[in-house]
Amino acid sequence: MAQVVSAVVTSEVVNITDLAALVKDDSCGAVVTFIGDVRNHDGGKDVHVLTYEIHPSAGQEIIRIAQEASNTFDVVKVAVAHRYGQIPIGQTAFAVAVSAHHRESAFEACQALVNTVKAELPIWKHQVFTDGSDEWVNTA
Repeated sequence: MAQVVSAVVTSEVVNITDLAALVKDDSCGAVVTFIGDVRNHDGGKDVHVLTYEIHPSAGQEIIRIAQEASNTFDVVKVAVAHRYGQIPIGQTAFAVAVSAHHRESAFEACQALVNTVKAELPIWKHQVFTDGSDEWVNTA
């Protein structure tokens, strides 16, 4: 049975190296990681500031999502973190690490976990552009 070694929503810096170390296991031939960094543009505009706001249930939801992935895929360990608050351009906002005996399972689980977090985690992105305009993303 797979183990969720970490599933957090945090205001702290997210480090993919730390998550990868958490999922490393001598029985595994694959560790697959994903990092989602804050980029300096979106929709043809330059981003000045990005802030993530969370629902109070976000911490429990990320645990649920990670547990579902660990139960669905042939993996050994799973770690996922999503940051909230104001995040500087270039820093990591979202990261996933998955270990498995074989690479195919690790890739499949990592991609599914990323997609499910993006679709189901109650977190909203507020972007302020360099032209002074702003936009909320994932609010509908």
